[in-house]
Amino acid sequence: MCSDVTATRHDDTAIALTNVSKTFYRYERPLDRLLLQFKALSARARFDTISGLKPMDLTIRRGEVVGLVGRNGAGKSTLLQLVCNTLSPSTGTVTVNGKIAALLELGSGFNPEFTGRENVFMSAAIAGLSRRQVQEKFDEIHAFSGIGDFIDQPVKTYSSGMYVRLAFAVATSVEPDILVVDEALSVGDGAFARKSFDRIMALRDSGATILFCSHSLYQVENLCDRALWVEGGEILADDSPSIVIPRYEQFLLGETEHGHGVRESAAEEQRRATPQGSARLLSTQVLIDGKTPDARYPAVSGESTLEIEIRFASDPALPCPGVAVTVSTPAGQIVTSTGSWEEGVTISRSDTGEGRLSVRFPALALLKGEYHVGAYLFCERGLHSYEWVDPISGFHVTQASVARGVVRLPHQWQPLSPEGEADV
Repeated sequence: MCSDVTATRHDDTAIALTNVSKTFYRYERPLDRLLLQFKALSARARFDTISGLKPMDLTIRRGEVVGLVGRNGAGKSTLLQLVCNTLSPSTGTVTVNGKIAALLELGSGFNPEFTGRENVFMSAAIAGLSRRQVQEKFDEIHAFSGIGDFIDQPVKTYSSGMYVRLAFAVATSVEPDILVVDEALSVGDGAFARKSFDRIMALRDSGATILFCSHSLYQVENLCDRALWVEGGEILADDSPSIVIPRYEQFLLGETEHGHGVRESAAEEQRRATPQGSARLLSTQVLIDGKTPDARYPAVSGESTLEIEIRFASDPALPCPGVAVTVSTPAGQIVTSTGSWEEGVTISRSDTGEGRLSVRFPALALLKGEYHVGAYLFCERGLHSYEWVDPISGFHVTQASVARGVVRLPHQWQPLSPEGEADV
């Protein structure tokens, strides 16, 4: 194998890639694959190459939570498979220090002919657990997966959601030093997704290294302390999520506006959201100075008050959900957002779990133009989303001045004397 897996403990490096690249071959005929294996016959092989990953160096320290973002086909999954040793690099070495557990594409890791129970024992044994250790953990794994009596049915009869629930339960129960998650949780239902993120947070708090690949930029920004933007097989940005995510969002917005067809606008993508988990929106209302916005009642920049009222239902046995709102442009670019959990808002609920609250934006700072409002329900920590609707309503802003832009920021003009001192 070209990758080097070690158990070195003398430094804080969890994963190290040195000059690693991956090239894939595309053959015209099945025979060409065979011809390429023999030096004397390789000139007769007909094929072309695809660069899945360009040469790169990457170091991830122990305890880091690293999010990977990028478009489909950018090279994220290839990078994760190299780390997990399910692909061999074409050049360079991959060094992994510690026990690794991975949730990659569906269909990998389990034998479809085996029952769920048999696959649990097989996968845990591969991860290094003894049979006795697996037996001790089995009830916990089975309960966490929530698949009930299907544990004794062949995995080939499972739905995608059942498969990933069992795979996640096994992967996280072996107490890995490194956990790799590649969009697998997107097929789970909302209630299970909440449990999954709670377990990921527990692993993070215990010091595990986590590589988290997701198209949910909000989750990356909330869960991770480092983000990698992968595009065209190379890392374009490696920094804190607060720096990388806005750059990536701006890139996607530019691609959408230029009609490249690589991604729908954020608004179009979010309109199709369906309720998940144990909380849902019941009603939302947007008001401008107490009236429903329309052509007769536009908002006035710097004067009007924007108010959003939200009513929701939730499972009273779970912590009260968090509520967030966004104000966006018609292209889906978020101008501002706020979440109740970030500002320490206590939401009152009825015995049945219903709640109602509003958020107000007085002296609206938006400049002239069209805007729309989105409403979101998250878990109490703002990590897992239950449901969102975006847009719920649009409104128009007018202004008396000729100022340009999106918002009017607080500012002060101060004349300066020619000598450089401020005039009082």
